[in-house]
Amino acid sequence: MNETDRSEIYDVVVVGGGAAGLSAALVLGRARHRTLVVDAGEPRNAPSAHMQGYLTRDGMSPAEFLALGREEIARYGVELVRDRVTDVTSDEDFTVVLDSGGAVRTRRLVVATGLRDELPEVPGVAERFGRDVLHCPFCHGWEVRDEPFGVLASSAMSVHQALMVSQWSKDVTLFLHRVAEAELSDLDLRRLAAAGVDVVPGEVAGLVIEDDRLTGVRLADGTTHTRSVLFTGPRPVPRTGLLERLGAELDETPFGAYPVVDPTGLTTVPGVWAAGNAIGFSEQVVHAASGGYRAAAAIVGDLLMSRLDAAVNG
Repeated sequence: MNETDRSEIYDVVVVGGGAAGLSAALVLGRARHRTLVVDAGEPRNAPSAHMQGYLTRDGMSPAEFLALGREEIARYGVELVRDRVTDVTSDEDFTVVLDSGGAVRTRRLVVATGLRDELPEVPGVAERFGRDVLHCPFCHGWEVRDEPFGVLASSAMSVHQALMVSQWSKDVTLFLHRVAEAELSDLDLRRLAAAGVDVVPGEVAGLVIEDDRLTGVRLADGTTHTRSVLFTGPRPVPRTGLLERLGAELDETPFGAYPVVDPTGLTTVPGVWAAGNAIGFSEQVVHAASGGYRAAAAIVGDLLMSRLDAAVNG
């Protein structure tokens, strides 16, 4: 992008080129709005070889999905740059500052910056994440069905994860790791027993890998439990820096602070929408794409009415 391009105002700048951002850009481009997507190239699902549960795209690799999305938005004149937004300021419009230098002006803003997963600090977990260390049974449960599952607890809420994955395997072991048995309620224990989930106390020291495959979970006391799949719950860290700079109201949840939005994704800052994992940790690819679509449709109407009102009042 050259300085001449940057001097012109965009109708919409979309920050983030994942499912939510590309979906928003597609709708905006088809509505004939000058749109720019700024993408740092850090999708949350990059470690996964495939994505599931998206009708007609079930089993597609995330990289292929995004590549097709970029091709589609280009057909409608949407611009995309590989860059990072370092700051956003607002007056009558918005000024979006880019890491590579310079800035662009825009009338509306879509924040689709997602989140990052902070994994438990157990040797081997980060290296195997997205392969045989997983977090979402809806994303991967079918592919590993009936295998011996382990669940690495990160908090007492991991009981829920252990119960959920028992839908896909009847051989499930919950490793409490650093969670004390006393933190589990009586109802937790009764549900785990009813689901046939074994509960193993003690800290997990690492994973057993043989021939590039997970074969077991090793405890600090030296004992090893044979497992071929390990589920765990990463701590989601929302990328809300830009929204905070703009003064967007955030809602504290057990899974991080996310912007307060209306049903279209409009934040408490006029002219700023958010979509995808930027508004919640459990947004799957299909949800993110839907959220981007809703935000874009609302922006099209908003820009139109603003233009008409200016003409009527001018």
